[in-house]
Amino acid sequence: MNTYNINITKSALDHLNSISKLNSEDKLYIRIGIKQGGCSGLSYFMTYEKKSNISDNDLVYDYDNFTLVCDNKSILYLYGISLDYSSSLIDGGFKFLNPNAKQTCGCGKSFS
Repeated sequence: MNTYNINITKSALDHLNSISKLNSEDKLYIRIGIKQGGCSGLSYFMTYEKKSNISDNDLVYDYDNFTLVCDNKSILYLYGISLDYSSSLIDGGFKFLNPNAKQTCGCGKSFS
C-alpha cells in the first residue's frame, strides 16, 4: 500500500493491523522517523505515540486501524521508503527499505 510516498508492504500492514487489535486505546498511533546516530550517521526509529503529542507540523497518514505519524524533517529522508515486516526468528521485525540511502550499515538500522 503506497500512501504519501511511504510504501507499507502487505506483511507490515497485516502486522500493524494485528497490533492495533491488541491496543486498548481507540486508535493506535505509530511514529516513524530518523535521528542522529548509528554506524552510518542516521538511524530509523518506530515507536508508539500518544495522540496528544501529535503536532500540527507532523504528517499524519490515516489507515483503517492505525495512524502513522512522521515529523516534517524526517520525511525528507524517508520519502519513497518501504516499511516491511518479517516474522523470521533471525533478523525479524520491521525494516525500513530506503532507496535513497547512499550507504547502510550491516544491520540495516542506520544509513547516510
